[in-house]
Amino acid sequence: MKLHELTYTEGARKKRNRVGRGTSSGNGKTSGRGQKGQGSRSGGGKRPGFEGGQTPLFMRIPKRGFTNIHKTQYAIVNVGDLNRFDADTEVTIDTLMTAGLVKKKLDGLKVLGNGELNVALKVKANKFSKSAVSAIEAAGGTTEVI
Repeated sequence: MKLHELTYTEGARKKRNRVGRGTSSGNGKTSGRGQKGQGSRSGGGKRPGFEGGQTPLFMRIPKRGFTNIHKTQYAIVNVGDLNRFDADTEVTIDTLMTAGLVKKKLDGLKVLGNGELNVALKVKANKFSKSAVSAIEAAGGTTEVI
């Protein structure tokens, strides 16, 4: 069998129903929409989740929790990931983005102390964990809070 010999199996493609094409088509005149009412009008119908006047499910279920719209989200990097930089490099959120370690800037950068650091770096971030500061300084680098 070759590509140009491929065909659909019988019943794999259903023919589109063309409405409003005469009474003998089975969907002529009112085009399968019935007589009058909301469903017969253009733009008519009900929105998703409408339950005929009954209180909809999304309103019946209990509401829990709270979303803080002022929450600060930090882009997170571990100390072990910083080994890819050369010695005495100034590591900022922009250099991390170009290196592919951080996808978005969010509200700032936080450095965590997971992993080992073998290179002396100058790291500038909004927040550091205590273990990250000790790991960077143990490797001979410096930390600066922006």
